[in-house]
Amino acid sequence: MISLVKVSKSVQRHPFHLVDPSPWPFIASLAVLCCVVGLVMYMHAYKGANLILANGFFLLFSTMFLWWRDLVREATYEGHHTGIVQRGLRFGTILFIVSEILFFFAFFWAFFHSSLSPAIEIGSIWPPKGLNVLNPWQIPLLNTLILLLSGCTVTWCHHSIISNFRVQSVISLVFTIILAIIFTGFQIFEYNMAEFRLSDGIYGSTFYMATGFHGFHVFIGTLFLFVCLIRLLKYQLTQQHHFGFEAAAWYWHFVDVVWLFLFVSIYWWGGY
Repeated sequence: MISLVKVSKSVQRHPFHLVDPSPWPFIASLAVLCCVVGLVMYMHAYKGANLILANGFFLLFSTMFLWWRDLVREATYEGHHTGIVQRGLRFGTILFIVSEILFFFAFFWAFFHSSLSPAIEIGSIWPPKGLNVLNPWQIPLLNTLILLLSGCTVTWCHHSIISNFRVQSVISLVFTIILAIIFTGFQIFEYNMAEFRLSDGIYGSTFYMATGFHGFHVFIGTLFLFVCLIRLLKYQLTQQHHFGFEAAAWYWHFVDVVWLFLFVSIYWWGGY
């Protein structure tokens, strides 16, 4: 009777996932603290700042890898990601993307604040007088087409996973990653070709902050999709359980939409 009571108490009677105690939140917080302290020390030319900053980033990336490894294990091998858990993860991803939208909203606010009413110090015109801006109908337009095409291929991959077309899902995801790498390459080439820099007044600041952070998001999204490709090849993404890829696809569509706003407002409207 006692053994039966113990067994009945160990059975989970709800679909939620009560996570086990984990050291990763504390270690991640410590790593971020090291990064911030090291960065501040580096800006003030303290001795040993490089070492603290490098160790902080190493600890942070190591924690990210190990934490996400545990998350994949919980989802794939332990079966903790039930329907309700996946719904909660979807809400979390949506809130994360909303926070990213607000992040870029600040850059657009700074850009329109300066471009709609140019100060007299920059000649009361926009772009500022004497600044040779980039032609939006060259590399920016090409990058726009590349990102839109990558949005189509990642959607193709999503539908292929749902339909259990494994070969098509792998091919479409590879195409998406290749297009993302090409976009990043063109972005680097564009920066090298530009005749202005981050220090060239308000135009350089708003341009490089907005497009640079978007490029950083493209890099993160590329890594996200690459991890999904590895998981797809390992048969970890199925018709019923593929939230990892779904989150990556949502993130990638968000990157596409932000670039459209950047192209229209900063490259096209703000460049002429």
